[in-house]
Amino acid sequence: MENFIYSINATLPVFLVIVLGYVLMQTKMLNENFVTVANKFNFQVTLPFLVFKDISSANVRENFDLKFVLFCAGATTLCFFTIWGVTKLFVKDTSIHGAFVQASFRSSAAVMGIAFIQNIYGNSGMAPMMIIGSVPLYNVFSVIVLTMEANEEVQGYDRIKKAMLGILTNPIIIGILLGLLVSISGITFPTVVNKTVQSIASMASPLALIAIGAGFEGKKALGKIKPTIWVAAIKLVFQTMVFLPIACMMGFRTEKLIAILIMLAAPTTPSCYIMAKNMKNDGVLTASSVVVTTLCSSVTLTLWIYILRSMGLI
Repeated sequence: MENFIYSINATLPVFLVIVLGYVLMQTKMLNENFVTVANKFNFQVTLPFLVFKDISSANVRENFDLKFVLFCAGATTLCFFTIWGVTKLFVKDTSIHGAFVQASFRSSAAVMGIAFIQNIYGNSGMAPMMIIGSVPLYNVFSVIVLTMEANEEVQGYDRIKKAMLGILTNPIIIGILLGLLVSISGITFPTVVNKTVQSIASMASPLALIAIGAGFEGKKALGKIKPTIWVAAIKLVFQTMVFLPIACMMGFRTEKLIAILIMLAAPTTPSCYIMAKNMKNDGVLTASSVVVTTLCSSVTLTLWIYILRSMGLI
């Protein structure tokens, strides 16, 4: 019961902020222009600041664990290419391929990872190392699949060129690289700079969730309930069933195992919606996936934590 209450406290507020965005849209307090501007602002400003803050504040040199980082990177890579391959084979509606793949493999690692580990162990533990191993790849792979599967006329070599340019100019990837540079070099900023970064970064999650709720199209989402359910199953259950036993066999325990669990089984990150909308992919399916995985993760994460605790692994 304690685990269930903890998971509810971690996930239900996220869901309720999405609901608030939907209610505000229905009451005309917000409009389509707000959603468009908020998505662009999040993509170009608040999310880059968030990942920069998380990574730059971690002591990468002191806490670096190559085996752990390589596992996170390897699992992320295998999940991405497997899901993309299976999607190409079995999902007939090609217009949703990019959104389906991104929503299925990309977790809310940067936000939920640190929060979960701090709640359980009292400090961020290995969450920054997990972020270094997975979050840069989340963004690189998302740019690739969203560009290659975008609903536009650009074809062949032009899509590859656009994907490469998208990786090099992606604001979130730039934020990650700058954060790594600051952490490794040991650069310190004045308090006024740190507080400014913190203030901007703190807007990322609530603003993204409000925009998801405001832009949520219920009737259209119901028309895509089947792929949404598949996304939730892949995101919350299947990935974890495959890679969590491997992590256990490799000797990962306690906060490392929790970080891996969050990487695999956390709900679809709100930044998926922002990137999908900005890169001409299916925003309806992405928003629906964020809502459903967030709601269901309180149950699935509780189950995974219960299993790990019962086995004495965390």
